[in-house]
Amino acid sequence: MPDTYQNYIGGQWVDSASGQTFANINPANTDEVIGHFPASGAADVKAAIGAAQEAQAGWRDMPAPKRGEVLGRAARIIERDLDRIAEGLTREEGKTYGEAKIETARAVQIFDYFAGEGRRLSGETTPSEYGRTMLYTIREPLGTVGLITPWNFPIAIPSWKLAPALVCGNTVVLKPASTAPLTALNIVRALEEAGLPPGVLNFVTGPGPETGDELTGNPAVKGISFTGSDTVGCDIYGRVTGRGGRAQCEMGGKNPVIVLEDADIDKAVNLCVMGAMWSTGQKCTATSRAIVQESVARRFTEKAVAATAAIRVGDGMKEETQVGPFVDEAQLDTVLRYLEIGKEEGAELLTGGNRLTDPPYDKGYYVEPAVFGNVRPDMRIAQEEIFGPVLAIIPVPDFEKAMRVANDVRFGLSASICTSDLTRAFEFVDRIEAGLVHVNTPTVGAEVQVPFGGMKDSSTGTREQGRVAVDFYTQIKTIYLEY
Repeated sequence: MPDTYQNYIGGQWVDSASGQTFANINPANTDEVIGHFPASGAADVKAAIGAAQEAQAGWRDMPAPKRGEVLGRAARIIERDLDRIAEGLTREEGKTYGEAKIETARAVQIFDYFAGEGRRLSGETTPSEYGRTMLYTIREPLGTVGLITPWNFPIAIPSWKLAPALVCGNTVVLKPASTAPLTALNIVRALEEAGLPPGVLNFVTGPGPETGDELTGNPAVKGISFTGSDTVGCDIYGRVTGRGGRAQCEMGGKNPVIVLEDADIDKAVNLCVMGAMWSTGQKCTATSRAIVQESVARRFTEKAVAATAAIRVGDGMKEETQVGPFVDEAQLDTVLRYLEIGKEEGAELLTGGNRLTDPPYDKGYYVEPAVFGNVRPDMRIAQEEIFGPVLAIIPVPDFEKAMRVANDVRFGLSASICTSDLTRAFEFVDRIEAGLVHVNTPTVGAEVQVPFGGMKDSSTGTREQGRVAVDFYTQIKTIYLEY
């Protein structure tokens, strides 16, 4: 029998107020129910916010280095349980076990990094124009914050929100995506075992409208950090800032790789296909557009098609699998719809794009990774985020046209160029409208010690990760001390 899980409020594991639950399904085999989770509502979120407020003063008063020690202990617990956590991640989200282990290891790095931040939370001293006056600043926590996290990175993204929020002295209400709640629950368990005081972290599962509206609308919640679609993110940003709260929203991407004629074509193909297809394309930083100079477009296309056709699709727990299923039927239907849109717009489907329904695929959400050729920049498949393993190849005559095409979308998260020309590389770095910029490296991937975020409709507010992550979770107090 599948386990039934609970919310975590005020240091206690409790059922939802309604007592209702929902099933967490394995997308590789929809006959398998991983567990049942609370279908929470506004009453549960209010209780979680109340518990967080009650714990705020004590957590704020704990010295930041001691708060960091709790995060350090949690890192060791996640590291100890890495294989088990990664297996649960694969079973509920669908990505390969190898990718799940890498992501879980990234969570360990995140907690380790921000554990150290407990000893680096600093203000600054400044010369005063007045005599006998010490002028300096300190950082203080916002208070209670809400974290709304997605399903595609169900341990990395909650970790990179939770760790800085906690080390800065905030209390937290965490609401994970309903399609991947088990992995987030495992983070909560690790922090509980690490000695996090009751009420500092509260965990509530359930549908977005019922739980999210209360979390974003409650004036006791001083900040909301959200990762998800741009439609939902913009709505949350308006709701939270409209009531005077602080909002941080990481949203979509339509990430390009420019391939110039002087590029290493084999390397360019590898990083484009990997960036587009791995994790079933369900990454905000996934490569979506290959903008290829016409003189090498045919050679690039042939190699990209061959590499994509060779990808092994299957259950993420099988060692030979390279691309797993979609997370749920809704995401599957979205990608299938975009594949039809691409064909209707006149793009040439060069490989893949078929729904896989014969055994062993008949009980999962599987589609062959796809490559479109002869894509025009104004097509919907070149403008809108698909969030699936679909690569659109757009031929262009030269670098200038490539830059215009790369920037002519409403997103600006990640972008890359493949070239051996140093001047072109620096021109690209200067002119590309993206928060994450790569030269001869994939659009995917982000190291924990540097800022993460985009431009235009990809992000709002301050950056996540790195030392700047604390900017969102703290407020500055300026002190004039005359002696």
